[in-house]
Amino acid sequence: MDEIKPLIVLLLSGLLIRYSLIFAGQNWAKTHSQTIGFFLLPIITYIITNTIKGNIALSLGMIGALSIVRFRHPVKSALELIIYFDLITIGIATSVRTKWSIQLTICTVLIIIAAKYINDYFKKKGSSFYSISFNEGMSLNSIEVFSKEEIKFLEESKNLVNFIDDREAKEFIYKLTFENKKDLVELKNKLAKVEGINRINSDLT
Repeated sequence: MDEIKPLIVLLLSGLLIRYSLIFAGQNWAKTHSQTIGFFLLPIITYIITNTIKGNIALSLGMIGALSIVRFRHPVKSALELIIYFDLITIGIATSVRTKWSIQLTICTVLIIIAAKYINDYFKKKGSSFYSISFNEGMSLNSIEVFSKEEIKFLEESKNLVNFIDDREAKEFIYKLTFENKKDLVELKNKLAKVEGINRINSDLT
């Protein structure tokens, strides 16, 4: 039972952080790959930390093994990078003291939710606590779509980087990125037939 408790804490931590992000309008957290990552990343880190604990030779071997791993999925924003680091830290903290990982999870969830409510408050006053920016961390071909209506095929696209549902402004904002310029051009042609789009911004590299 003592071995199962940390795993339950890790699963709940990933679940709470995921739902707090979705509540705050970060719909990239809904995707299948991100959802699996929220659950597996802290557990994998926890198991690795316990495995190499107190074994210097094994620690060096693990560092060498991980150094040759290449990830083809780029980190799309500063927030995504912070969340990954947060989940890794939760896994490490759980292997040392479960109470620390619980404290970190609570702090993470509270900060995410508080930032949303603070920004909502400032919006009511006619200003904004933070600005919505899609220009972080990506150098791929990108397109931003500002629409009066939801566009389901964009929400389901594997190329979706971010999605903002700004109900007060009655606008849906999508950003997608492509490695291939041709795919972006094809999407623009498809969007030209969609009604309710306010504007489209594209950046080709």
